Amino acid sequence: MDAGVSSQFDFLFGNYPLDGAFDEMRDADGAVRPHYQALIEDIARLPVEELQRRKQSADLSFLTQGITFTVYGREEGTERIFPYDLLPRVVTAQEWSRIEKGLTQRIMALNEFLRDVYSDAKILADRVVPRELVYSCRHYRRQMREFQVPRNVYIAVVGSDLLRLNSGEFVVLEDNLRVPSGVSYMLTNRRVMKRTFPKLFHSYGVRPIEHYPQQLLATLRSLAPEGRTEPNIVLLTPGVFNSAYFEHTYLARQMGVELVEGRDLVTHDNVVYMRTTDGLKRVDVIYRRVDDDFSDPLAFRPDSALGCPGLFNAYRAANVTVANAFGTGLADDKALYAYVPKIIRYYLNEDPILNNVETFLMTEDIQRRHVIANLDKLVVKAVGESGGYGMLIGPQSTAKQQEEFARQIEANPRNYIAQPTLDFSRAPCLIGDKLEPRHVDLRPYILFGDKIHIVPGGLTRVALERGSLVVNSSQGGGSKDTWVLQ
Repeated sequence: MDAGVSSQFDFLFGNYPLDGAFDEMRDADGAVRPHYQALIEDIARLPVEELQRRKQSADLSFLTQGITFTVYGREEGTERIFPYDLLPRVVTAQEWSRIEKGLTQRIMALNEFLRDVYSDAKILADRVVPRELVYSCRHYRRQMREFQVPRNVYIAVVGSDLLRLNSGEFVVLEDNLRVPSGVSYMLTNRRVMKRTFPKLFHSYGVRPIEHYPQQLLATLRSLAPEGRTEPNIVLLTPGVFNSAYFEHTYLARQMGVELVEGRDLVTHDNVVYMRTTDGLKRVDVIYRRVDDDFSDPLAFRPDSALGCPGLFNAYRAANVTVANAFGTGLADDKALYAYVPKIIRYYLNEDPILNNVETFLMTEDIQRRHVIANLDKLVVKAVGESGGYGMLIGPQSTAKQQEEFARQIEANPRNYIAQPTLDFSRAPCLIGDKLEPRHVDLRPYILFGDKIHIVPGGLTRVALERGSLVVNSSQGGGSKDTWVLQ
């Protein structure tokens, strides 16, 4: 670095601590990792005023596009501009290759598990997974028994959450198999980043992600019912009050398909139709962003006003494909997550490429007693919750909160699991006019149709508050672009 760049570098990193957690940008000695070197030098060449101008330009871009997310439980309002950090996260080709292989293996095994459980249930008969764990899961759907879903694909769209541990190893924190969200933010982050740092982006050799909407469309087409060569595809949304409604409208527009609510659909003779100004039009594939419970009041919750009556019967009659399939939330259960390594070995006869996080099951007496005695050190999660809700982070909790969780665990052990408090990796973020480390996770997106496709990158979520371990957007987290190098 020349003297001016070195001086700016020293200013930006004036108070950048290395405290034991894996740092995406700096090694244990404080040196910048080789794949971050060009990025940091380019950033250091920019005056602080120019960095702030580009940050404001990016924020304005999100504002004008109406890119918002609902933050629940905050007095100052719920609808916010999606927080965005200017510095991308950089992943090497070698690191990505392992992630890609590990996720492919995991999705194949989980899909096979769902097919088996809803048919012969051999894995339960062989006692690899406890039968009571499956049948007590609130996302298990008895209605799906003995029904062969189109192409045997239960999970067409998956967004798995990965963490990097102190060792540098990536592990899977959870599998999101029902209606994984966030992909629109991944795509928008990339578009904003290319506009904010155009020269840097093109010189870095970053793998593209812009093809995701068309790949999603091709995946949905590949799952169409037999004989429907030009399938009519729609995206089913709960409506404008859903926290991810921006994403629903964005993806529908990018794919060139209709965005519909339950009231826009009608069934007749087990065929689904969409109401249009020209009359009824048959629907062949539904990309469903509505939970099982609310999708069809005749099959699931009778009080739901969000779904389409008769949809499930049309699905069972093989006249329409629904992605993801009903009942996939079973493999999303945080207690069943503990058995995924065994599931991989059972169906694929392979060791997991990506490991799980150590998980304690509250239904096991010894494990439950250990957890209750160590609530101040562990993270406790409700098995059916998402978005960071129903969770206790032990080291950041009060004695009163720990007592309350102990009571809840004893009252309903099946509803909770516990994991160690992980000091997962951090990446540099522009906080004010300095770079500071913040904890990050990674949510890659997997598409499963006639073959498996994984977008090179994903959504890097950031815990923007200093010291926070909660990256969820719905609780105030942010995101940054993810660069997978060629």
